[in-house]
Amino acid sequence: MGVHRRQWIKKTVAAFAAAWLGTALLAAPAMAAEKVTVFAAASLKNALDDITAAWQKGTGNEATISYAASSALAKQIESGAPADIFISADLDWMDYVAKKKLIKEGSATNLLGNRIVLVASKDEAEPVEIKKGFDLAKLLGDGRLAMGAVDSVPAGKYGKSALESLGVWSSVENKVAGAESVRAALLLVSRGEAPYGIVYQTDAAADKEVKIVGTFPEDSHKPIIYPIAILAESKNAAAVSLFDYIKSEKAVPFFEKQGFTVLK
Repeated sequence: MGVHRRQWIKKTVAAFAAAWLGTALLAAPAMAAEKVTVFAAASLKNALDDITAAWQKGTGNEATISYAASSALAKQIESGAPADIFISADLDWMDYVAKKKLIKEGSATNLLGNRIVLVASKDEAEPVEIKKGFDLAKLLGDGRLAMGAVDSVPAGKYGKSALESLGVWSSVENKVAGAESVRAALLLVSRGEAPYGIVYQTDAAADKEVKIVGTFPEDSHKPIIYPIAILAESKNAAAVSLFDYIKSEKAVPFFEKQGFTVLK
């Protein structure tokens, strides 16, 4: 092999090596981005999607959010599902994981407030006066009342409590269509599969096919509070960043846009 050819080969190999190294260096920041896993109540989807998008844009990190009923998420956490942050739609399920020492001590914070409402299909919606003894059974007729499962899903539990305090639960108990989450209950009404449903006001605002026909008195059920916490097994520094962002003033407009009350 001639001297010139050997020199050409060396230069070519060196050029390829330099190009590869440059590509690797450019890719390094993206590869270094940390991924945060959030378990969040289904009713938070619209607000939290917008909040995490803003956080990701500002930090370069990534967030994956698993939305479901708080009960299902708490059970997954208990079973060892890997996650960094938990946002529950009620205090009971946060207390459940806290008692099992599955959240970082001192991290639990009351984040948001909400209301429960009665919704109907937008085409058939007429105002309903929700008061002691109102005739919900007559309104339902042969139809079903869509709710989150009343023994586990927070919105379902709040709804049952409100109906009991208003003295109408016994008249509609056999007409309830229990759903796996509040969003699933909302979908039953949106699709016309149930004439009425009990959901959070924030869910009603997220679906143009339904209309709020009545709001339950706040004293008919326990205060609706969404707590947030970092999970005990999380070792992710980016999780603290997202946790702080969700609790910061920057997140407030996103929550308020969906109708949540931000707790100070």
